[in-house]
Amino acid sequence: MTGVEEVCFPLLSHYVLDSPARDILRLSPSLYPGGSFRNPVSEGSLSAAFEGTQPIPPRTPARAGVQPTELPCTVEMESIYQNSTDFILLGLITHPTFPGLIFAVVFSIFVVAVTANLVMIMLIRVDSRLHTPMYFLLSQLSIMDTVYICITVPKMLQDLLSKDKTISFLGCALQIFLYLTLIGGEFFLLGLMAYDRFVAVCNPLRYPIIMSPRVCLLMVLGSWAGGSLDGFMLTPVTMSFPYCGSREINHFFCEIPAVLKLSCTDTSLYETLMYACCVLMLLIPISIISVSYTRILITVYHKSSAKGLRKAFATCSSHIIVVSIFYGAAFYTNVLPHSYHTPEKDKVVSAFYTILTPMLNPLIYSLRNRDVTTALRNVLRKHGFSRTLQVGHVPGKC
Repeated sequence: MTGVEEVCFPLLSHYVLDSPARDILRLSPSLYPGGSFRNPVSEGSLSAAFEGTQPIPPRTPARAGVQPTELPCTVEMESIYQNSTDFILLGLITHPTFPGLIFAVVFSIFVVAVTANLVMIMLIRVDSRLHTPMYFLLSQLSIMDTVYICITVPKMLQDLLSKDKTISFLGCALQIFLYLTLIGGEFFLLGLMAYDRFVAVCNPLRYPIIMSPRVCLLMVLGSWAGGSLDGFMLTPVTMSFPYCGSREINHFFCEIPAVLKLSCTDTSLYETLMYACCVLMLLIPISIISVSYTRILITVYHKSSAKGLRKAFATCSSHIIVVSIFYGAAFYTNVLPHSYHTPEKDKVVSAFYTILTPMLNPLIYSLRNRDVTTALRNVLRKHGFSRTLQVGHVPGKC
């Protein structure tokens, strides 16, 4: 008998069974754990099959040190059908025809995004003219975008080049937590950046007092705390559901809706609660943004000066573009009903705000912002001038 049969049928392991008896045991569902010998056909067949069998001494269990009564049959059977806790990420395109081309495109976007965000952080730190509340908040946005793209794209690039596309249970949980923390933090931060623009345009004289360094620090800490709260609430619940059968996630990273499709239980109540939570997290910053820009438009209209209008437009246009891109994708993912969703659309939208948005944010703010471009020119000029001095300098000469 096999190890499973010895564990599941310990009494039968004392007998030498011929082929008919084995067939009856394998094919008769009434003999398995939880069943009984109530089927008259099975019972009669079993009696006939056992005639003439000779008892033999008990055999040592297949697994040394473990008695059959200590290991339930259900646990052994479950370990056969579910022997791994890893998930498999099918990727952005399930069966890409040109994976090398996709790798090159995604890798280029990744390099540009990380470089642009790091340059933005560096410029804001080294240029004293950028030591203002607006640029302090912008530096935090660049930090979030850098971490955000680094938790999804490297694994995606690895899967494009490797046949092993697995991700561990813990790795999937960590990816979900960081993703929720960063996207939630960015929701709140973009709303607070709109409030900063409102104070700058509508209350310029009180701007240094209202947006003091302490207030800016509290804004940033509040954004990170709000995002991490979302991660701490949703991640444990998501990963506590039983996942059986297929372990293939039809996505390029562990996004909650894609992971929940693998659950063995009904998750509709949890999905409804998660939907309400996401809508609430969207409504708070969107309300702040709407009120702030409405007040800005009213203030600029009453000033009725072309200079004031140009200044307000230059100050707010970059932020409006970033908000429109980010919240548009978030609205599709978290607000639209399931009937509007397909796995292909979901992956495209997720790629847009996890890969493209972190690249577009620093480019939009730098190309449309004179202060940032001036700071970049100064740094490049200073670096080039210092290199010229090092090349032209000859020791011992004036």
